[in-house]
Amino acid sequence: MTGLGFSLAGLLVGTAVGATGVGGGSLMTPILILFYGISPAVAVGTDLLYASISKSWGVYLHQRRGTLDWYIVGRLLMGSVPAALLTLVLMDNIGSSAELDRMIKLTLAVAVIVTATFTLLQDLLLRYFKAPPGLPAFLLRHQLTGTVLSGVLIGAVVTISSVGAGVIGMMMLMILYRQHPPIRLVAADLAHAVVITGIAGLGHARMGTVDLHMLVFLLIGALPGIWIGSRIGFRLDAQKLKRVISILLVLVGAMTLYKALV
Repeated sequence: MTGLGFSLAGLLVGTAVGATGVGGGSLMTPILILFYGISPAVAVGTDLLYASISKSWGVYLHQRRGTLDWYIVGRLLMGSVPAALLTLVLMDNIGSSAELDRMIKLTLAVAVIVTATFTLLQDLLLRYFKAPPGLPAFLLRHQLTGTVLSGVLIGAVVTISSVGAGVIGMMMLMILYRQHPPIRLVAADLAHAVVITGIAGLGHARMGTVDLHMLVFLLIGALPGIWIGSRIGFRLDAQKLKRVISILLVLVGAMTLYKALV
């Protein structure tokens, strides 16, 4: 595959992310596996570093604006970093590459479908969690534990599939921190995603499952794509775009699940 092909993939995913905010991992990794024929392990490892680098600019902007709550980020990392490191050890010790590829495809398929479902039903799910009268007090009492456990889940899933640090993490934070301004939750979720995808990506690099040539060309396409997408997002109905992409993600997840099972 030529560098131009990877840059086109980066441009496509970057534009979608810039326009809708839908997580890049849930788009990029399945595209690399299903349409570019990249090994699942290499697709995940490369996409993790791609995600960490491409999202860093957003974290810098949030830090400058004073909207970044490192306290929440730290709570998430208490769970996600140990989970990511343990998951990397597990992946490194799986003897068969075919077995590892199957595990990645299965986890990726489920994570993509869950991400798409969360995106489609976000408003409905949040209304449900607001409804029970005792839930807000319960979440407040168990906020630390819930945040750390959310980090554990995200750290493991992201390391295996590169999916989950964005949409799933944001959903968890919106449930646990209902009284916080949404912009602070977005910033915390983004900062956590940059750190955990960077750690997991470096772990994959140590395992030899990162393609630096592909990474460079993905970034060449993605960075202008994010800029283009952010401009498109101002002119189009972002909610409708999210629904369309979410439906596509369900189809892609189903295709990935089929490939893992056959």
